[in-house]
Amino acid sequence: MVPRRMSENITTVEEVPARLARFSRLMGLDLGTKTIGLALSDVERRLASPLETIQRKKFGEDARKLLELAGKYDVVAFVIGLPLNMDGSAGPRAQATRAFVRSMATLDPRPFIFWDERLSTAAVTRSLIEQDASRAKRAQVVDRMAAAYILQGALDRLQTIQRASQI
Repeated sequence: MVPRRMSENITTVEEVPARLARFSRLMGLDLGTKTIGLALSDVERRLASPLETIQRKKFGEDARKLLELAGKYDVVAFVIGLPLNMDGSAGPRAQATRAFVRSMATLDPRPFIFWDERLSTAAVTRSLIEQDASRAKRAQVVDRMAAAYILQGALDRLQTIQRASQI
């Protein structure tokens, strides 16, 4: 396999509609140091739903599981949360996320869309607390719900772009 350049696998939410089949899914990722939260869009790309949480092991195992699920659900692109600092700068976690995408780019041609994930976990945690979810329950679901929060932001932006192109 000839490795692809990273730029071939990175796109923006504004460019992605041209690369999507009519009924295709996107997968959201909340990449953590211990887990990867996953979410899945519906085929019309309107609604994000939490899918599952992968316990991180080695990159190869994580990538295999991620690509297996992407194949199972006919995912055509990934939306990955980019953990920027509050001032918009990229710290170590953002660098680790970009490194993960660079490594994935050598394994699979599906594009990645970086999505600003500042405060996504905090928003999800706040919502779960408002719902009176126990600490144990929050720990079980927060990563995949954060992935759904990230993915829903990108889906909402896609809807706005598509409405604007119809005017």
